[in-house]
Amino acid sequence: MRILVDLVKNECIKMIKKKRFYVILLILLALIPMFTYAQMRVAQNTQKQFGTTDWKADQRQKIADWEKRLGSARTPDEWKQQLRVQIQVANYYLDKNVDPSSPNAVTFTREFVKNAVGLFIPLIIMVISADIVSSEHSTGTIKLLLTRPVRRWKILLSKLITVVFFTSLTVLSTGVLSYLISGVVFGYNGWTMPVFTGIQLTGSDVDFSLVRAVDQWFFLLMEFGLVWFSAVVVALMSLMLSVLIRSTAAGMGVMLAVLISGTILSNMVSSWETAKYLFMVNLDLTKYLTGGFPPIKGMDLTFSLSVLSVWALVSLIVSFTVFSRKDVLN
Repeated sequence: MRILVDLVKNECIKMIKKKRFYVILLILLALIPMFTYAQMRVAQNTQKQFGTTDWKADQRQKIADWEKRLGSARTPDEWKQQLRVQIQVANYYLDKNVDPSSPNAVTFTREFVKNAVGLFIPLIIMVISADIVSSEHSTGTIKLLLTRPVRRWKILLSKLITVVFFTSLTVLSTGVLSYLISGVVFGYNGWTMPVFTGIQLTGSDVDFSLVRAVDQWFFLLMEFGLVWFSAVVVALMSLMLSVLIRSTAAGMGVMLAVLISGTILSNMVSSWETAKYLFMVNLDLTKYLTGGFPPIKGMDLTFSLSVLSVWALVSLIVSFTVFSRKDVLN
């Protein structure tokens, strides 16, 4: 155990010296104020359009726009199905007199993380973890590392622990910075605002029988738990590629292509049912909490969690098997 702890400390020092985590923090510090400003402009435009800050007027206008698109012959049937769901959910919030996008720091954090889990967060996780093994080959330090009287699986386990630690730190930093920065504009309240969860989709209809209201702080914990799980799966996939591909640039390129293709597939594969078994189509777990429409029929939270768990397990098996047996000295 002492050896493993020392190995983890060594890997953490390497990660810090690469300064990639600091770069990610700088990216967050640059992007979050931009999104905060954009959200503020949306609120100002809404007030200018309706002459009031009443969220109900904005919500009714959205419903009217969706109904107009629903009646258009140019709207594809798949989009019409999603619009029907959005209209029913929006009307439910109106009936319950709850603003689903109340302008406060907690709501901003919730929405920012929900929109970032599909691509942005996986990309920054990939930047951290995609070279944790391959960089050892490019610098030649892999030879020095393997000359120590330590089993290979312990070396890879230390790298795995380091990747999971910095992945968790990245997800936490995203939430904390989102809250602190947006709170300057919107205020730091909203922790006890009710959020409806348990919305179930049955075709184009919405089942509200299991819906319950939870405080936004509790909903935020559930959301960040799902985001963390998706981020860890991406980290494990990146670790596997780092073991399989010695070139850091090639490994990052492959992972980047996979993540971007997943975003595209999520919007295009509704009729390709077997695509639901791809890990990148299942990364956005947060949509299931509030009745979001799944990209492919038959997908739900349990299914997506199961698919991601299988991909994560396979990644670990491949990583440890290849790293333990591969001739890394040539």
